[in-house]
Amino acid sequence: MNELVTDVKSLELETLKNLKNSKSYNTLRAYQADFKDFSAFCFKNGLSSMPTEPKILSIYLTYLSKSSKFSTLKRRIASISVIHKMKGHYLDTKHPIIMENLHGIKRTLGAKQISKKPILINDLKLIINVIDQIKIKDKTGLKELKAKSSDVKRDKAIILLGFAGGFRRSELVNIDYEDIEFVQEGVKIIIKRSKTDQYGEGTIKAIPYFDNEKYCPVKALKNYMNYGFAKSNKGKIFDISDKSVALIIKKYAEKAGLDSAKYAGHSLRSGFATSAAEFGAEERNIMAMTGHKTTQMVRRYIQEANLFKNNALNKIKI
Repeated sequence: MNELVTDVKSLELETLKNLKNSKSYNTLRAYQADFKDFSAFCFKNGLSSMPTEPKILSIYLTYLSKSSKFSTLKRRIASISVIHKMKGHYLDTKHPIIMENLHGIKRTLGAKQISKKPILINDLKLIINVIDQIKIKDKTGLKELKAKSSDVKRDKAIILLGFAGGFRRSELVNIDYEDIEFVQEGVKIIIKRSKTDQYGEGTIKAIPYFDNEKYCPVKALKNYMNYGFAKSNKGKIFDISDKSVALIIKKYAEKAGLDSAKYAGHSLRSGFATSAAEFGAEERNIMAMTGHKTTQMVRRYIQEANLFKNNALNKIKI
């Protein structure tokens, strides 16, 4: 009997581990952060957060709608629901009191998301030109000088590679030395895991050499790796956080005279997709590079690229 109890307990622990592993670390962290906010709201107002009920969640959504986007409300519902499931509780997120409240909020506020601007070809050139003009002064000796030079080369490689490969920030910062293979045509990079590949089946991004070496992501990556990469040739290529990618983009966007508040880590990825669409790349080829599983977002990029190209006013001559 004791052995049976022990076995069940070990199976319970393994089951909990499997439940946690069903989601990526970043996804679980986002769920927990969302639920933490919900818990704080409930505690402050004397309400139950675990388990909760549809009426309480609906009140929380009304509170949240005063300062958040509609997309945030939908994400919070998903997060709270997942945490309940992981704790063994059922929460009816399709209950009329929740759904009708959401419809009312949507009609009042609208659901259109204000996205960050994509970094398009001209923006990219401005940013790279600024990076190439940076003069690093030797104030503390050769070692510090090399470190700063390496950072500049790293930043250039991140921006050009992020754009050319339509990378997510998390994909960029998780590239290992062993994931990179330089070939005659350019570079092949293995993406072991991504947002749309939670099971780690892996994909390969192929980035060719650009005719203009100044803006070539392959050359920039080679220059960075040859200049200051670890002698062991192991580990993460860039060794920074995904948040640092966004900060790097904002930093050089500002130096290039752009409004840094309008750009974020996603700007490289959306910039690639929009630019590729503008130059006539097919939908499926854009998706093959970005890793999008559905056409919805890619078609938004294509629509953005065609705002002026297919504009009816082009037919009017004044």
